[in-house]
Amino acid sequence: MLRNGEKGEVREMGILMIKKDNHTWVPSDDFIKTTNIYKIMKELQIDSYQDFYAWSVKNYEEFWQLMTKILKIPFKKPFTQTLSTPQKDKQVYNWFSDGELNIADACFSFENFDNFSNSDSNDNGKNDHEKINSKKNKKNEKAILYRNEGETGLSYLTYNELNRLSNQVANSLVKMGVKAKDAVAVCMPMIPESVAIYLGIIKMGASVVSIADSFSPQEIQKRLQIAQSKVIFTMDHIVRGGKQLPLFEKIQSGQDTITIVLSALPKFNVSLRGQDSTWNDFLKGASDQFESVSCSPEHISNILFSSGTTSDPKAIPWTHTTPLKCAVDGYLHHNIKERDVVCWPTNIGWMMGPWLIYASLINRATIALYNGAPTGSDFGTFVQDTKVNMLGVVPSLVKAWKKTQCMEKLDWSSICAFSSTGECSNPEDMCYLMMLGGNKPIIEYCGGTEIGGGYITSTVVQTNVPSTFSTPALGSNFIILDEEGNKSQMGEVFLIPPSIGLSNTLLNKDHQKVYYEGCPVHSEAKHLRRHGDQIEVLEDGYFRAHGRVDDTMNLGGIKVSSAEIEQVLNTLKEVKETAAISYSNHGPSQLVIYAALFENEISSDSLKTKMQDIIKTRLNPLFKISDLIIVDQLPRTASNKVMRREIRSTYLSNSGG
Repeated sequence: MLRNGEKGEVREMGILMIKKDNHTWVPSDDFIKTTNIYKIMKELQIDSYQDFYAWSVKNYEEFWQLMTKILKIPFKKPFTQTLSTPQKDKQVYNWFSDGELNIADACFSFENFDNFSNSDSNDNGKNDHEKINSKKNKKNEKAILYRNEGETGLSYLTYNELNRLSNQVANSLVKMGVKAKDAVAVCMPMIPESVAIYLGIIKMGASVVSIADSFSPQEIQKRLQIAQSKVIFTMDHIVRGGKQLPLFEKIQSGQDTITIVLSALPKFNVSLRGQDSTWNDFLKGASDQFESVSCSPEHISNILFSSGTTSDPKAIPWTHTTPLKCAVDGYLHHNIKERDVVCWPTNIGWMMGPWLIYASLINRATIALYNGAPTGSDFGTFVQDTKVNMLGVVPSLVKAWKKTQCMEKLDWSSICAFSSTGECSNPEDMCYLMMLGGNKPIIEYCGGTEIGGGYITSTVVQTNVPSTFSTPALGSNFIILDEEGNKSQMGEVFLIPPSIGLSNTLLNKDHQKVYYEGCPVHSEAKHLRRHGDQIEVLEDGYFRAHGRVDDTMNLGGIKVSSAEIEQVLNTLKEVKETAAISYSNHGPSQLVIYAALFENEISSDSLKTKMQDIIKTRLNPLFKISDLIIVDQLPRTASNKVMRREIRSTYLSNSGG
């Protein structure tokens, strides 16, 4: 294996090349011709990627209509107009006017196999009998490969089996009285059943409420109330490291939502309440045939949560068009092809869970699900055994692999590309990740729940430099402005609508106020949309992320606001007030707490332990305090707002950051 810092000339490594002196990956001409991006460019008679990107944003309606054709998105009723903007509100963009669809159908359109692919098999020239057999074979392609922690064998679900199981879920929900437009929550690990549940809810016209299983009972309850969930699916326990961690116990705490409980153990060992049901009883007698409900493109398919600047999370609706953004980003930027194996350790509660479902299944790939912690060699062995082609990570996970060297003896040669998202990455760690795959490119990918995917990313048709982005996402655009609203090489990102994936509403907040009010006016765009990332344009035209410019931070790949953390810490009796900030030195964000105390005598170490414990209990165990600074008082503005930017600047100056 090549080690970081080795010197040498560029040399061929299969169809790829790695330039070792500066760790860039360069695609060969032959490889570029195999990519999904190249095929579309060839069809459009466009010679360069830069021209293709420019075409995609100048002709955005034609671009998105073309992608629905390439991915063969099945509309139940044809649309009359690709994009319409209601006159009463110029900042609401509706796609596919008058059309109807159910986006879950796009995951099971078996004729999509061999669509725009390298496969030699197709239905041209076949008689009717051969076509029927071909379709049956395509239904038996693997949709999910999975393994539970501690096991050695591999199990799988075919597309046909996943389709039938999701139909049973849909029929069972209808039978229990759930109606279209009702909200149904899912709070469980990413396992085959959770994928079937997710798609079954959408098939019957309801909305999935995505809740991460790592949340505290209070945070789970808050999300159930915001979405007004009628039913929730969960598990009795989560098994991690041989330990049984109670989940149903957290779900039932303080709420009476009807709960469907799956068991992680051979024997069901929790006591259900009167309104609850086991998974087996829920499915009993349900038909595996179901005609999906026809929905308008703006019908809510999924409710996800992202922190804002208050203690309540933003409830962000995904429509039946949002998943197109996931599938298109997967097809173009991640180069996902049919029969590829795609693995991304994630959860239904975070946007990358639904993203993984759509980016894989609509592109006719196989999802690889490991039910366990991804930090050790057992996960790496799963990646090896399933011959994963595209592996997604968060940078903090790579840092853990590097520290323990747990993946270095494994064969990851099947990987064609990695992808990194959730937080700023470190070039040294990303070079290490490239090495683990035999020097394969890393698609840096940054976006948000309210975008449905990425606004800035990389491609496999451009030179790949660790920890940098090479391009805005195809079909979307942005501008970087300084604090005076001038175009800048370093500053805040503002998105330029329209693009499929961008949200139009929030369930519990004013969408116009959150994303548009007070945005600068600029000659390059009719409207600008606030996003909040800080991006630098490098000399070669590539981009580097510098974290958030507002008070929202990414910790372990999860967005959380300063206010949420401070509200919890301020309940400690020793604490007068706190300020939570984060910083990133081209790597994962670190959480720093500034605290003003009462007269109580307590050591800094003891207080830090108490703070970490309450964050773990009340918010999320993934939020780790990096540093605690005790101060007499926090700096405030004339209007009594805590000056977090000044605190962050002071901390970085004092720490040499």
